[in-house]
Amino acid sequence: MPVDRLFAPWRGEYVSANSPVGTGEPRVCIFCVAPERYSEVNSLVVHVAALNVVMMNRFPYSSGHTMVAPRRHMARLGDLTAEEREEMFALAQRMESIYGEVYKPDGMNMGMNLGRAAGAGFADHIHLHLVPRWIGDSNFMTTTGETRVIPEDPAQACLRLREYFV
Repeated sequence: MPVDRLFAPWRGEYVSANSPVGTGEPRVCIFCVAPERYSEVNSLVVHVAALNVVMMNRFPYSSGHTMVAPRRHMARLGDLTAEEREEMFALAQRMESIYGEVYKPDGMNMGMNLGRAAGAGFADHIHLHLVPRWIGDSNFMTTTGETRVIPEDPAQACLRLREYFV
């Protein structure tokens, strides 16, 4: 039985922008530097907690697409302490509630891509994706037009979501 394939060329910008291959430059981990960038103009950091950070995805699948990552650099779930894991999921739970107020989604995708083979853009630092979803939010534009329609800039979304952590 043949396998159907859906090509996603819009991901090319993300993959090439974050790839250290051939650049000769060391790769900067966006999750490790996020806490120090919280106060920068146009920062995508929503909240810095004791053990984790919440930040916007620069190449979102939908408006409000955030990620929760431990502040400590690690590539495996097994490296998380119980406290880091507890805070990570408490932040995910809080984001679910915030999404309900800010975006009023019909649901939410939550997941991790562990390792480059699994699709992780930053495979050496685990992070949990939180993506608000609405019935009918995937349409022909993504499939046939090779275009994803995101009605809100991630920097604007960041400012909206930050208000819930003050």
